[in-house]
Amino acid sequence: QVQLVESGGGLVQSGGSLRLSCSASGILLSFVGWHRQAPGKRRELVATISSEAATHYADSVKGRFFISRDNAKNMVHLQMNRLTPEDTAVYYCSAGAGGPAFTTYDPRSWGQGTQVTVAS
Repeated sequence: QVQLVESGGGLVQSGGSLRLSCSASGILLSFVGWHRQAPGKRRELVATISSEAATHYADSVKGRFFISRDNAKNMVHLQMNRLTPEDTAVYYCSAGAGGPAFTTYDPRSWGQGTQVTVAS
């Protein structure tokens, strides 16, 4: 049974940083994505990483968010810097297929999400 668990969310002041983690069981992580969904908005893909650590980012987070992986622990992290209130959302990790490019990434399994709140 595939299980993804996110951790590391919380409340942070604008300009601060958080590091989210996604741990997996029942699956060896290959392509992984981080998504977010703000209240009243559609879920959006913000970063992906391949098994070879190729990365892609949404324009809204490029240069501030960094996705990385720890293959030994079967985990993927999302370092989020210079956070703004617009980054407030529930963040989800997914394990997928199709490639790290946003146009090809196909999420297959999802975590339950972790709340990130950025106070102004």
